[in-house]
Amino acid sequence: MASLQNLRNIGISAHIDSGKTTLSERILYYCNKIHEIHEVRGKDGVGATMDSMELERERGITIASAATNVNWKGTEINVIDTPGHVDFTIEVERSLRVLDGAVLVLCSVGGVQSQSITVDRQMKRYHVPRIAFINKCDRTGANPYRVKKQLVEKLGLNAVLMQIPIGLEDRLEGVVDLISMKALYFDAGENADQVREAEIPANLMEEALARREELLDGVSMSSDELMEAMLEDKVTVELLQKAIREATIRLELCPVFMGSAYKNKGIQPLLDAVVSFLPNPTEVVNRALDLDKNETEVILQSTEDMPPVILAFKLEDGQYGQLTYVRVYQGKVKKGDELYNTRSKKKFRVGRLIRMHAAAMEDLTEAGCGEIAALFGIECASGDTFCDPKLNYSLSSMYVPTPVISLAIKPIDKKAADNMGKALNRFTKEDPTFRSFVDPESNQTIIQGMGELHLEVYVERMKREYKAEVEVGQPEVAYREAITARADFNYTHKKQTGGSGQYARVAGYFEPLPDPVEGEEYKPYEFSDEVKGGAIPTEYIPSCDKGFQMAVKKGSQVGFPVIGVKAVVNDGAWHPVDSSDQAFQTAALGAFREAFEKAKPVILEPIMKVEVVAPNEFQGGVFASINQRRGLIVGSTEDNAMCTVIAEVPLAEMFGYSTVLRSLTQGKGEFTMELGKYGRVPSGVSEQLKKDYQEKRRKEQK
Repeated sequence: MASLQNLRNIGISAHIDSGKTTLSERILYYCNKIHEIHEVRGKDGVGATMDSMELERERGITIASAATNVNWKGTEINVIDTPGHVDFTIEVERSLRVLDGAVLVLCSVGGVQSQSITVDRQMKRYHVPRIAFINKCDRTGANPYRVKKQLVEKLGLNAVLMQIPIGLEDRLEGVVDLISMKALYFDAGENADQVREAEIPANLMEEALARREELLDGVSMSSDELMEAMLEDKVTVELLQKAIREATIRLELCPVFMGSAYKNKGIQPLLDAVVSFLPNPTEVVNRALDLDKNETEVILQSTEDMPPVILAFKLEDGQYGQLTYVRVYQGKVKKGDELYNTRSKKKFRVGRLIRMHAAAMEDLTEAGCGEIAALFGIECASGDTFCDPKLNYSLSSMYVPTPVISLAIKPIDKKAADNMGKALNRFTKEDPTFRSFVDPESNQTIIQGMGELHLEVYVERMKREYKAEVEVGQPEVAYREAITARADFNYTHKKQTGGSGQYARVAGYFEPLPDPVEGEEYKPYEFSDEVKGGAIPTEYIPSCDKGFQMAVKKGSQVGFPVIGVKAVVNDGAWHPVDSSDQAFQTAALGAFREAFEKAKPVILEPIMKVEVVAPNEFQGGVFASINQRRGLIVGSTEDNAMCTVIAEVPLAEMFGYSTVLRSLTQGKGEFTMELGKYGRVPSGVSEQLKKDYQEKRRKEQK
């Protein structure tokens, strides 16, 4: 086991098709983990090592994040390759939650794209230091300087070039290292196994000196020591590396490297940079909450002689049972140790402890502090904290976005129904953004997820992995209902049957909560108790709250949850015999239904942030296709031969857009989308939705 100083936990994140998996494959090769290189869409039918799922190899995309462990010049690196599609955003989210550093991969032609922005936001959320790697410098139209500029302008990073390219596009030969001021060529050995150092070519010397000045200026902004050395002209390579490392770990700097993973150029210097500039587990502050001391914050010690604290960040149900990926934050864990799950309050023994290498596994006797390992056969949920039975700590779990799309699925026979049940049980456990439930009214099984591709992949996996043949209904949008005006209520619930009856009166008002700020979600509901003089006894106040919470689960317009409601109770009445918890819950439910129509309700729909990239000649067609879909074009840019259009389009209008875009652009256009916000549905569409809902209700009642 490596010492903590010689350990790095890194993730590789990027926009779709920026070359993350190709880069991971090269890292495995140069660290002698594999002995031949396979491509993502390889002709040899093998596929990349990190894409171990059959579906991933067929589609040439990463669906689930894969973990592996490599050794580079004596430093152990745990690498997690994450998906680029926004539909699988939870995979990136949970990986970044447990990593100490990340490599942000960018395409030298595409630059900073929509998913790069999302990934960057996730890195900032978990305070993950990152280095950027500008890949595909061998492509036509490659411009790493433009990408570096976008890192500054679009992501607000202090991005500083550590290298400049020697030639670009098909003339890419190597890179100039601006720290050591040496030219690096990758032309020795069959797959550029050796890096050849040489003097900087004369035609690049002037540019290299100018870029080194920029590098020194950028780094010295956050290092007084380097600033002094610059004034005295005493800058050494060691001092510069130390200043870069410290600034990167403090998130004040983003070092930028470049190359071409596909052409095996620039990978070894990137691995050196991971070791030199990204933090080891002792350099990252990890916090937990002490559940025994009113959730006081505790700073965890990255040492092995403390009691263990471990986070389960990902579950996988394989052929050998449930596999739980864990990150050890404090202490160490050995086979046979007893651990305590602070959520389920249960103790368990560690049976088999393994380290994953994509789909292959290697048995371990212990996993030390800072390591990523996996446990077999443990009953737990994603995001659980395991610790020594003497402790009761909880690590903050990850942010889980809410699903925006749903589908009805129906098994074709009894056997398929059983298998579908098993599949859904496994998928919902593994992926917190994938949910399933049975609609009580239509009795259909509904699955919910982050997008069409997300649900399509799970339906396909049901058929392949579980032999569950299912019929799929039309995709449905997750609408929301909201109120736009204040409405008072004064509702009495009275029921008299033989013996004690039911009596409760609640009075107060509902009002809309303020709209969320950019990037935040709607607060669904807030409750305020302003009852004076015991008009409602204190023990019945939570019952009112419970009743309102039940009421907002389903609005009366289209049957979707109501969001952004503040319920205030300021008066009421009770009866010493007939009042009960149930009576006040029913009264609150009745009050909400009665006042809802007076509060001028509206229907909200998910508005997606859509980014379309297509050749310039199709720009007009792309604009027209977005306008036809009730879309609002936010901006468009033209670069070389491609144009990028950014728009806000209702999700309801985006179904089947990929087919439309393909035929519109002769198969050359592509788009990505993610949830931007919830917006009001236009009145014409709103009337139609209400009509459809009433029709559906009538059919169900028959």
